[in-house]
Amino acid sequence: MEIPEPLAKMLAGESGPTKQKAARLVVDLAASAGAASFVECAHAHVSGVSVITGGHGLRRFLADLAGDDQGVVAIPTTLNSAGCDSKKFEEMAIEYEDFLQQQFEIVMAYEGLGIEATLSCTPYDQGLEIEGIGSWAESNAVCFSNSYTGLVTNRESGLSALATALTGWAPRWGLHLDENRIPNILVNVEAEMSNLADWSVLGDWIGKQVQSDWDLPWGPMPYITGLPTWASFEMKKALAAAAANYGCPMLWADGHTVSPPNVSKYQGGLTFTESDLESRYQELAPNGEVDLIVIGCPQASLGEIRSTAAAVRTHMELGNRIPNKRLWVFTSGTNHELAEADGTLDLLEEAGVLILKDTCPEVTPYNRKLYNHLLTNSLKAEHYLTSGLNRMPTSVANIETCVASAFDPQLFTGPRPTLDSRAKEPHSSAKTTQSGECELSGKNLPSQSSWNVSGKALVTDIPITYLGYVNRDTGVIEEPGHPLDGVALEDTILIYPKGSGSTVAPFVLMGLIYTGKGPKAIVNRDVCPLTLPAASLLNLPYSYGFDTDPCMAVNNGDEVEMSLENGEVTLRVISRCD
Repeated sequence: MEIPEPLAKMLAGESGPTKQKAARLVVDLAASAGAASFVECAHAHVSGVSVITGGHGLRRFLADLAGDDQGVVAIPTTLNSAGCDSKKFEEMAIEYEDFLQQQFEIVMAYEGLGIEATLSCTPYDQGLEIEGIGSWAESNAVCFSNSYTGLVTNRESGLSALATALTGWAPRWGLHLDENRIPNILVNVEAEMSNLADWSVLGDWIGKQVQSDWDLPWGPMPYITGLPTWASFEMKKALAAAAANYGCPMLWADGHTVSPPNVSKYQGGLTFTESDLESRYQELAPNGEVDLIVIGCPQASLGEIRSTAAAVRTHMELGNRIPNKRLWVFTSGTNHELAEADGTLDLLEEAGVLILKDTCPEVTPYNRKLYNHLLTNSLKAEHYLTSGLNRMPTSVANIETCVASAFDPQLFTGPRPTLDSRAKEPHSSAKTTQSGECELSGKNLPSQSSWNVSGKALVTDIPITYLGYVNRDTGVIEEPGHPLDGVALEDTILIYPKGSGSTVAPFVLMGLIYTGKGPKAIVNRDVCPLTLPAASLLNLPYSYGFDTDPCMAVNNGDEVEMSLENGEVTLRVISRCD
C-alpha cells in the first residue's frame, strides 16, 4: 500500500499533531479494509454533534484537538444535527444539566476545525451540487447520495469522516469501487404507494426482511421495481432514510434512479403487497394517548413543511388551533429561511406549531415528565426513538393524521403504550464452550508497533451496539436479550464480531476509554469501522483478521494474553474458565 506524499507528510507530523492523528486513522482504516490505494475526497459530512450522542467522549476528544493552528479541514465539510434549537431551548423544555452550554462547546469546537456548522442531517438538501468521492457519516445522507446523486461515499463513522475532512484523503475501498456497487436484493412493489409515509414504511420493511444467511458485505442494497412512475423528492428521501435504518448504503428504484448493473443472482427476492403495507400501519398505529407529534426526520424539506402547512390550514379554517404546541416540525437552517420567506412558517406558528431548526427528533433529549408517547410520519424516527438513546414509545401515521392528532388530543385515547422492559426472546447465539489449548494469529493496526496485555476475556458472537445500549458512564451493556446484558466492559479483553448501529458509536467507546471504564484491549472478528477509530486514535490495543474466529475459540471468562510483536498479533488462552 503506497501512501500519497501529502498524506505521508501529515503522517510524519509535518502539518501538526491534529492532522497527524487524522492521517494515522486514515492509514489504519486502509490497512484493515485491505485498500490498495487512497482517494482524494471532494466533501465530508461529520456526525456526532448532539450532547446525547457524542457525550463526554466527543467533548474530551474535541478539547484534545484544540489549539493546533494547522488543525483545520482540508476540504469543504458540513456538520450534522445538534441536540436542540438554541433559540427555542426553553420551549423544548429540555431538562438535562448544562445541556445548552455543552452543545455550544461542541459546535464551537467543530467550527474551530474549519467545519461549516450547517447542523443538518440532510446535506443533499442544501442546494449543494457535489459530485465525486465524499466521506459522509450520516446514514440517510449516505443512502440518498449514492442512490440519487453523483456523490459516492462509504458509510463512514463520525471519526473516519472527520479524519478525511482534516486530511482530504480516504482509503479507496467499498462503495468507491464499481464492482461493489451492485444490487443484492430484488424487491417488487405491488402496493399503491400514494403517500409519503408509504415510502418510509417500504424502506423499513425491506430492512426487516433481511435474512442472517444472506451474503451482504456492504449491507442490503435493493433493486426496487413496481413503484409509481412519479415520485416527489420527499418520497425518495423517505425511502432512502428508512432503508438506511438497517445499513442500506444505496438502492436502485426503477424509474427513479439510474439502472442497476446486471447481476446473475440476488441474495433474496421480496414482494411488498398492499396487505404488507396495511399490516405495518396497523402495527404502528397509535393505541393510546399521544403526547407529542414530531415531523422532520430526516429534517423536513421545504416540500414536507408545505405539506404539513396544507394539512394544518384545513383545521385552521374551522377556527381550530393546536393546544400546547403539540406539533414540532424539525428542519434545517436553509429550509427554515425558505419557508420563512414564503410565509409558510407564519401560518404554522399561528396555528400553534413549534418550528425547530438545527436539530432533529432522534438526537433531542425529551422531557419525560411531559412526553411519553410520540407520533411521527417517519420510520427513521420510529426506529431510533424506540431504541437506544430515548426508548420512547413511538407510533406512525401519515402527515394528515399526525396533524389531526396535534389539533385534537383526544383523537387517540387510552393508556399510553410502554416499551417492553425485556426483549421478547434472546439474540440467537451459536457459542459453545471450548476446551484445550488455544493460540490464534491476527492482524494489527499500522499505527501500533508493540504491546502486551493480559486479563479476563469478555466474549460474545453478537455485535455490540455502543450508542444507546452501552452505558456511557459505567460501561455496562444494557441491551435486553444480548448475551452480555448487564455485564461491564471495564478492564477486560473484549472479543466480539463488530460494532453495530449509529455512526457516532466510536465516541461512546472513546468516552469509556478516557474514564477508565472501557476494555484494556479489543478483538474484532470482522473489520469494524465503528470500533477501530477509537482504538486507533487513543492507542488501545486492537486486533482483527484472525486465522480462527476468536468469538468461537475463546470462552467468556477465559484468562488470555495478547501481544503484538514484529507486526503479528498472538492471542493465547492461559487458562479456561470453569
